[in-house]
Amino acid sequence: MTGTLYKKPILGIIGIWFVVVLGQPCKAQVTVGLDNWFNRETHSKTGLPFHYLWNDSADSGFSRWGDIFRQKGAQLTTLNKPDKTSLRDVDVYIIVDPDSTAETPSPNYIMPEDIKIIERWVKKGGVLVLMANDYKHCGLKHFNYLSVRFGMVFNNVMLHPVLNNQYEMGAFTKFPDHPLFKGISKIYMKEVASINLFGNAKPVLAENGQVIIAESNYGKGFVVAIGDPWIYNEYMDHERLPEDFENRKAAENLTGYLLGKVKQ
Repeated sequence: MTGTLYKKPILGIIGIWFVVVLGQPCKAQVTVGLDNWFNRETHSKTGLPFHYLWNDSADSGFSRWGDIFRQKGAQLTTLNKPDKTSLRDVDVYIIVDPDSTAETPSPNYIMPEDIKIIERWVKKGGVLVLMANDYKHCGLKHFNYLSVRFGMVFNNVMLHPVLNNQYEMGAFTKFPDHPLFKGISKIYMKEVASINLFGNAKPVLAENGQVIIAESNYGKGFVVAIGDPWIYNEYMDHERLPEDFENRKAAENLTGYLLGKVKQ
């Protein structure tokens, strides 16, 4: 009789544990996809893809930013032309410095079908990062066909031009109360495109009335636009930058902010 009295409650507790704990969906590992279609430069000597790529460990690459994503538990992938299949398992999609004819003889421009696919993906919960460059080094016209859908337009300007190693010309030191700049006192960006905003888009970083970084909620998703690919390897740490610049810390903040926007 005593065994019967205790057996049922114990079994009941175990059953509840299975329902509450095992019945919950596991949190999937976040996948961060980096475009290599709209940005498709090849090295003049090797003929291999380079510039703002995960596997590019030279000054021109994003290997150090990729390491930060990995350290925060994300997995990385590289994407060619976006479609429903390639974006299906991607949580964060980063498009950086789309090509112009000055960089690539036959650029893969952002076309209406690409915009439709990307916009639909964001609306369903995707986190999109748009990193431009100054008008001399980026195909802003076609990039804006996409960014305008989220209330952001990159301008044909070049802010903070820097001569040689005069790094103070690219210094930003005034920041809003925003997670991207928590604990940050100084970052470096050079030759930056400003951003015009409308609709739901709002500024994150601005200087003298010129928006440098912006963000927007779109459907269930989220979009960040930045006027420069400023956290590539060359300016992530201090091989070149003076010690008081905090681009790595800012990159860590940005990475955590993007991952926090992913809907599970």
